[in-house]
Amino acid sequence: MIVISYIAIYLVAVNLAGFTAFGIDKSKARRNKWRIPEATLFLFAIFGGSIGCLIGMQVFRHKTQKSTFYIGIPVILGIQLLVIAYLIFLSPFSFRIL
Repeated sequence: MIVISYIAIYLVAVNLAGFTAFGIDKSKARRNKWRIPEATLFLFAIFGGSIGCLIGMQVFRHKTQKSTFYIGIPVILGIQLLVIAYLIFLSPFSFRIL
């Protein structure tokens, strides 16, 4: 059970970081300042922060017109959900949490 707690803490942290990164990047874009690279924003999503990134996109209305983001971030989330479903239900190393 402790492993699941660490995973939950990690996921909350990376989602908050992704959400915050979209907010910071939007703020910097408005002021024509140095921006957070798009690759960094995608890395937050890839490393588990895809939900935070999606929420950040909507809340800050940032990167919502760029197809690489409005398609890419949901695709990353879908892949993550498939991996989680595999690990829970099909993997020989299943996390029998149900």
